[in-house]
Amino acid sequence: MSYLSRSQKFNLLRIAVSLMLLALYFTLNSLYKLNLCYTLLILTAAYIISGCDVLYEALRNIFRGKLLDENFLMSIATVGAFALGDYSEAVAVMVFYQVGELFQSYAVGKSRRSIAELMDICPEYANVYCDGVLKSVEPNEVNVGDIIVVKPGEKIPLDGIVQKGTSRLDTSSITGESVSSYISEGDTVYSGSINLNSLLEIKVTKTYENSTVSKILELVEEASFNKSKSENFITAFSKVYTPIVVGFALALALIMPIFLGAFSLWLKRALIFLVVSCPCALVISVPLSFFAAIGCASSRGILIKGSNWLELLGKAQTVVFDKTGTLTRGNFTITSCNPADGVDTEALLFAASACEYFSDHPIANVIKEASPIKYPEKISGFENFAGLGVKAVYEGKIFRCGNEKYISSYVKCGFEVADAPSVVYVCEDNRFLGCIVVSDEIKPQSKEIFQDLTKFGISSAILTGDRQSSAAYVARELGCTDVRSELLPEDKTSELQKIIASKSKGRSVVYVGDGINDAPVLAMADVGIAMGSLGSDAAIEAADIVIMDDDISKISFAYSLCRKTNKIVRQNVAFAIGIKLLVMVFAAIGYSNMWAAIFADVGVAVLAILNSFRCFKN
Repeated sequence: MSYLSRSQKFNLLRIAVSLMLLALYFTLNSLYKLNLCYTLLILTAAYIISGCDVLYEALRNIFRGKLLDENFLMSIATVGAFALGDYSEAVAVMVFYQVGELFQSYAVGKSRRSIAELMDICPEYANVYCDGVLKSVEPNEVNVGDIIVVKPGEKIPLDGIVQKGTSRLDTSSITGESVSSYISEGDTVYSGSINLNSLLEIKVTKTYENSTVSKILELVEEASFNKSKSENFITAFSKVYTPIVVGFALALALIMPIFLGAFSLWLKRALIFLVVSCPCALVISVPLSFFAAIGCASSRGILIKGSNWLELLGKAQTVVFDKTGTLTRGNFTITSCNPADGVDTEALLFAASACEYFSDHPIANVIKEASPIKYPEKISGFENFAGLGVKAVYEGKIFRCGNEKYISSYVKCGFEVADAPSVVYVCEDNRFLGCIVVSDEIKPQSKEIFQDLTKFGISSAILTGDRQSSAAYVARELGCTDVRSELLPEDKTSELQKIIASKSKGRSVVYVGDGINDAPVLAMADVGIAMGSLGSDAAIEAADIVIMDDDISKISFAYSLCRKTNKIVRQNVAFAIGIKLLVMVFAAIGYSNMWAAIFADVGVAVLAILNSFRCFKN
């Protein structure tokens, strides 16, 4: 009862009173054979208590020009039953229809509460110093560069960088990760996280409308607009189905008596036909299943932008992965330096860091840390060649570093390093200086996801701009046989097009990337999944599904949830349409009564809703 809203509790009370009156009628009638006056008194009271809102909505919709909805169908069927003297059946239809509506309301409310838990990440205020006094203001009033104070137990209202203090953060509402994380000065923090321990002073880096929490809420709110094919089918089906069945009911009531007589008999069959035909089970259960699944996924830190993407992920045939930052951590370390003859290690690192000074690539950063350049103003002529390497001029010397293909077009590479994850070759003018071996740790969950995909019967592939030996190393470690390396950005697009062209009809291709430099392929795939994209605007914009932390194994959960949801939707559609058609045929030929109609309408709706409840858990 605590989970019911006030209106739901009131409706439950109305149903209980109506059922008691109905039970009272059957009891008294079996004992004393009630006359018509007492029968009408008890059953009319039960009917009005249970169906007053339905009658009101039906009447109001008539004046609005909306005739063919479930309120109209229920009203016509039950009023007609009363006119024919089937008083108890009329009351039963209305009462059990309200039972189905209560189940629907509770199911939708449960799913909304799941979404509301996610919405609870929305901060209500931000603490800002104004003239030396700490004041609470609306988060949207805080500007970039302002210093905000977050006390223990408070939500972080805006994205920023910690200026003072150390603490632990609960990011479960964003990432689904239950383990808190330690942060200190200089660390980036995201809105919606909860400060657990100590006072923090944070410099704001994004306005509220551009913050992580705002982006998440925007995604959840927009998810309902991206409907699946199943939902669109049910909407279109209902628009055609309802007028057709009403037409059949009119034919039964008005045309059949002309040829066969017995007007009251055919009218009763028409009323039963109308009760059965109400499309509640379909209209309720299909959207509810998808809505529940999206809520379930969001609680795990997986944001699905709409039920269409949920449906497509459940039909995946191939999952294509980016390598760096997706299958690997993107935390590079220098494994070894291999200078050419006559070149020392310091000179090799110096040349490489000069090349990489203006680059933000993860490999460039680790090289710069190993040999920082003291005089960046002496570096000029910087050029970046996507997927190949970079060039820079330092004191008249032209330095180049990159993959073997790039460097070998200028000088002969002295040697090749086999079975190395990543190798950066370096040259000065026309002189080969050597190479630097850089390793990138494979995420522990990466092997797990490839094993899961094999178990699901889904093929996998890796597309990367890295050299062949690096890509082959990762693929071998993960057990992937389809790896395509040394791809420029445009090459990735063409390779993905080939994979999409080879898919089976009705199946989909999924691309998983870091969401920053993979936007074109994320958008091209049937389903684009952005990994490790906490705070990444590019990922949120480009991807169809966003996993808000770095746990790639959540793809397995998302796929299982989507496949299960699609199965439940198919079950509900087949069950509801099958039972209704069967009972409608029996009603038309006189082998069905009002109680069978109640089951075909309310019973089927309740069973379909209960089946949809399974989408809340996976």
